[in-house]
Amino acid sequence: MKHTANEGWKRAALRLLGFCFLWNLTGAQIRYTIPEELKEGFVVGNLAKDLGLDVSDVSSRKLRLASESSREYFRVDSEKGELVVNDRIDRESICAQSVACVLPLQIVIENPLQLHRVEIEIQDINDNSPNFQTKDGMLKVYESIAVGARFPLESAEDLDVGSNSLSSYSLSRNEIFRLNVKTLKDGRKVPELVVEKPLDREKQPVHKLILTALDGGNPVRSGTALLQIIVQDINDNEPKFELAAYKALVPESAGVGSSIMTIKATDLDEGLNGEIQYLFGAHTTDLVKRAFKVNPDTGDITVIGNLDYEITKSYTFDVCAKDKGNPELEGHSPVQIDIIDENDNPPEIILTSLPSPVPENATVGTVVALINVRDLDSGENGKVQLNIPPDFPFKLKPSFDNHYSLVTNSALDREHTSEYDVEIVAHDSGVPSLKTTKFVSVKVLDVNDNPPVFSQPSYSVYVKENNPAGGSLFSVKAFDADKDKNAMLTYSIVDLHLNQVPTSSYFYINSENGTIYSMSSFDYEKIKILDVIVQAKDHGSPSLSSNATVHVFILDQNDNAPAVIYPSAVLGSVSHQRMPRSAKAGHLVTKVTAVDADSGHNAWISYRLAEATDASLFSVNLHTGEVRTKRSVSEQDDSSQRLLIEIKDNGEPVQSTTVTVDVLIEDGFHEPVSDYRKKSAEISKKSGKITLYLIISLASVSLLCLMTFFILLVKCARGSRGSSSCCIRRSESGYKNPNRNLQIQLNTDGPIKYVEVLGGDMMSQSQSFGSYLSPMSEFSDFTLVKPSSTTDFTDTLNVLDASLPDSTWKFESQQVRGTMF
Repeated sequence: MKHTANEGWKRAALRLLGFCFLWNLTGAQIRYTIPEELKEGFVVGNLAKDLGLDVSDVSSRKLRLASESSREYFRVDSEKGELVVNDRIDRESICAQSVACVLPLQIVIENPLQLHRVEIEIQDINDNSPNFQTKDGMLKVYESIAVGARFPLESAEDLDVGSNSLSSYSLSRNEIFRLNVKTLKDGRKVPELVVEKPLDREKQPVHKLILTALDGGNPVRSGTALLQIIVQDINDNEPKFELAAYKALVPESAGVGSSIMTIKATDLDEGLNGEIQYLFGAHTTDLVKRAFKVNPDTGDITVIGNLDYEITKSYTFDVCAKDKGNPELEGHSPVQIDIIDENDNPPEIILTSLPSPVPENATVGTVVALINVRDLDSGENGKVQLNIPPDFPFKLKPSFDNHYSLVTNSALDREHTSEYDVEIVAHDSGVPSLKTTKFVSVKVLDVNDNPPVFSQPSYSVYVKENNPAGGSLFSVKAFDADKDKNAMLTYSIVDLHLNQVPTSSYFYINSENGTIYSMSSFDYEKIKILDVIVQAKDHGSPSLSSNATVHVFILDQNDNAPAVIYPSAVLGSVSHQRMPRSAKAGHLVTKVTAVDADSGHNAWISYRLAEATDASLFSVNLHTGEVRTKRSVSEQDDSSQRLLIEIKDNGEPVQSTTVTVDVLIEDGFHEPVSDYRKKSAEISKKSGKITLYLIISLASVSLLCLMTFFILLVKCARGSRGSSSCCIRRSESGYKNPNRNLQIQLNTDGPIKYVEVLGGDMMSQSQSFGSYLSPMSEFSDFTLVKPSSTTDFTDTLNVLDASLPDSTWKFESQQVRGTMF
């Protein structure tokens, strides 16, 4: 038997160890809710199903309750896996009067071992009636008790909770007493017996009453108690105070233990009936009891708590003087204790209205906020002065007692300061003075008072010609110091006219981000610079705007091939030149002249002999285009030589053109002058004659100008007799001298030498005179060429100007000139 007992203890120890090991291996928590007092065998829930087990696993895995204490209330049905009630469940014996009653269970499953926690919530039913601890109560009352006297009675207890707990009391019918029910702070209901009529012991010495307590259940349960009231005929003199009312003053700084006053009462009775005890009245508030104490023997009232004038300015309560007679008699007297104020509270600044946002253009005196100031102290301690530091654009305007208006005192600028934390300082007049500081946040609303400002007043944009239409060229950016819609900008192009064409025909601007796009492709040879005026306008009311100029420079691209000016030939035809067979090396056969409509490097032209009947006979100067013989012409050379000359520019990519020159070598063709020195002398002679002619021409023109001036002077002198100023009249007639800006210019083009006489008004037809000396006409006379058209030849000069990189070729735009070939 001893060995068997030891084996049992070992198994129990191993189980306990296994339970401890599996304590943290519990599964999900299961909770059931049932009412109390269920019958034995009631099914709480299918435990196996809720644990995820099959019915067959209940017995195989030994599903069972682990706690011994729980077996008296529940058990597990090993066949169905259900949790059933095993014994009577009394909620009140398990959880007393706790609102929530939860009974925990430990479920053990083996193979493998698992521990699960199950909670059973037990709900209360109305199975308990209210109960009085004292079934037969006794209350002794003197017959001299005053009508209206109250006596607290024993409260009943109900073990149920919630709506099933104690609800009300009732008293059996009688003529002397009535029942009053008082509810305490904790919610408990306490019955009181109130005397309605005077007592007379000689008529009825004992009153028997039944007190009934009712709960709130359904059906209602009740409990009763017998109350015997015994009327006694003894002590009939109550204590009386010396003063009908007591009054005292105490500073709020009075410390704990300070004596305030002493109350005194007397009783005409003797013995125990004349011994008096002092205490607070029955209805004295807790506020008074926390502040003062009454000595029961001496009647001395002392301070036991903190006094604060701002919380309670005065305390009023009753004191009671009770004798030791049987029955005890009481005397009452009111006491008033007034607190003397001291300067222990700083001023308080109160915003009567929240500060309103102020527009920055608000006029001086605009109300921003309403402020009230108060000091809980009184008298001088409560008088307050309110101030604002001078560095704020606001001031305080008093309205009435302790009320102020916060108003603007100067102009506001949101861009300078968008929000002010206005410091308001309040001082009271106490000694020592106390101070309070409060910050009031005032936001300044934006007004559209700032126009948009571009990042720079003008922009320069460089665009290559032949650009694709619709491409983005540039973005302008403007900023507005305002905010919100006053700072929202819209970009547009001021629609001016460029070359009598609206700007909008050339450009488009994105109204939101200021990106400028081209509407068409540009040609440098037609337009070199465009000025676009961009306007930025905000969305304020009224809206403000500003302009910026965008200078668009068109960059030249090599998109024009060189054009042959000399020798002139119809497209597809051949230029014919002659030369003598006796020509020596270096003989000038002809000069090819070409121009390029592009500019800069794109217009630099070079000449090359691409093909020739006899490449050893001719050469072409790379820069001048002169075609010369490389050697003397021999009898074996063909009389007809064809030259293909290629003219290329210096652009990228290279543009080129060709010209074909047929040179006819004639045996009988001779030079007009065979001797080179003679030719040079004649040329010099001819040039001297030309210079003489030019001087004569210049003198003639100058003489003509002098004569014209003299005639005008004479007419002006004659006309001055009838007019105040003939010069003014002549000026008004629009007279212009056609010979002003007269110039003589000597030019050279390789072997070709010429002189230009330029003059005339811009708006009139230019007069051009020139002498042309070609290689084959060295002895020609001076030739006058008819005036050329200003408009037509200006275009020709522009083409020539763009093609020549030499700095000496500079034409002034204010001159109109003509050139002779």
